[in-house]
Amino acid sequence: MQVISSEQVHQTLNFKSVIDELRLGFAKPAGTPPRNVYSLTQSSADAFAVLPAWNDEFIGVKAFTYFPNNANDGYESLYSKIMLFERSHGVPLALIDGTSVTLWRTASVSALASQYLSRKDAKHLVFFGAGNLAPYMIKAHLRVRDINKVTVIARNSSKAAQLIEQLRILYPDVEFLAGQSNQQTIASADIVSCATGSHHPLFDGSWLKEGAHVDLIGNHHADCSECDTTTIKRASVFVDSKVNVLKEAGELLIPIAQGVFSASDVVAELSEMHNMNWQRHSDEITVFKSVGMALSDLITASLVYRLNS
Repeated sequence: MQVISSEQVHQTLNFKSVIDELRLGFAKPAGTPPRNVYSLTQSSADAFAVLPAWNDEFIGVKAFTYFPNNANDGYESLYSKIMLFERSHGVPLALIDGTSVTLWRTASVSALASQYLSRKDAKHLVFFGAGNLAPYMIKAHLRVRDINKVTVIARNSSKAAQLIEQLRILYPDVEFLAGQSNQQTIASADIVSCATGSHHPLFDGSWLKEGAHVDLIGNHHADCSECDTTTIKRASVFVDSKVNVLKEAGELLIPIAQGVFSASDVVAELSEMHNMNWQRHSDEITVFKSVGMALSDLITASLVYRLNS
């Protein structure tokens, strides 16, 4: 059985291959039970999660621990591993670093959704966040749309500046700048992508221009939301997984509780988008809400395994 490190994952993957693999993988039959997140104590947010999935080639399970106060003791807040088995006889194949896989698959899922949902002529990306996911998210969006301007909005101005400097070197033909969440900035965005830990909406949904695409990945709490109800009411809404989003994501659960949205209003989930009978109107606002699912871990980990075998 192989043990594949985070360094091997990063050396192996690129966004074209991951996005292409996800597009194909989500269009095929697969077993995708709900993920299970277990609270370890009542006095803290410490948690353990298990995400199983399988297709006609592989069986996989990602397990991760989340200890948000670990930084105080010099540890990472999240540790993750993916066990991969072959489908025919259940033979163990590999133990793969899950944290690095999660970075690549999360960003690539958002980019794949953008391919389906954003306008093909999108030029301006407004990105909220400057954490570990930020460079992956921005690079993935740049891979699928001809973006020529990226505005980064983040609470930590130092991290935002470092991120912008890093990206300017890699993409000299793209304008990168730090910005603020205001009407002028949001109204100029073709794509708004949010990857933050915010418990409150990051912008006013009335600011979105017609034809904008909104990508929401940061929140996993039923009583919190990166966007307001106005955004959801104005948009055609898509999700990565209905069962997971309707269990965890305040972006939809709050409007549902307010009686202005229902689960049946979700147009499609990611596995349905490849063959869905839906055509974007030029002035239509779209929202993609993702909380993560095991199938994207399985597909990406399988790619890593094949490329390292």
